[in-house]
Amino acid sequence: MQRRDDESTFGWLLDRVANAGQGGERVSLGEIIDSLGERAFWPVVLLAGLITVLPLIGDIPGVPSVMAILVLVCGVQRLAGRKHYWLPGWLLRRGIGRARLERATAACRRPLEFAGRLLRPRFKVLITGPGEWAVVILCLCVALLLFPMEFIPFSANLAGSALILFALAMLARDGLLAVFAVVITVGTLWLIGGTLVGWISGWLGG
Repeated sequence: MQRRDDESTFGWLLDRVANAGQGGERVSLGEIIDSLGERAFWPVVLLAGLITVLPLIGDIPGVPSVMAILVLVCGVQRLAGRKHYWLPGWLLRRGIGRARLERATAACRRPLEFAGRLLRPRFKVLITGPGEWAVVILCLCVALLLFPMEFIPFSANLAGSALILFALAMLARDGLLAVFAVVITVGTLWLIGGTLVGWISGWLGG
């Protein structure tokens, strides 16, 4: 999904997502993905991150785990060299109310457009070749973290933010943003790891 010359922001992506489907009261995940025009990895990662962080959608029980599965399924295929991805039907049929989707996309329009104006190609050596594979693997690690994050309040927002930053960095070819996303990911790993260790220690001690 390449940005056209006359589009200086990522706002057009939100337009596609908000208008996904056939006008029904519910919109399936498959319709949202198809609205992007292709099943490429980084647009899917960006979508998964946005859905995870949005309070109108990401707070719904089970949504972070569904987004984790989406990233994992696509990420494994990306590492295998595929550019367009197969997704299971049960995942594509998962849906959300159109009104909720429209409110959610409206809420993140300004931040995403602002980010689009700041990003530019730089330090591309960090995100090409081995660097890109490293970013894909980090995204898979973040996706795995989303499962235990279902039980840790507000923690899924950190993972979703990391996915958004990685996706924006790769779409804009901005290596500096990718470095910042790595920092967010390391912080998330530290937070979740410490929380899980504390839970296990408490359980063993009890």
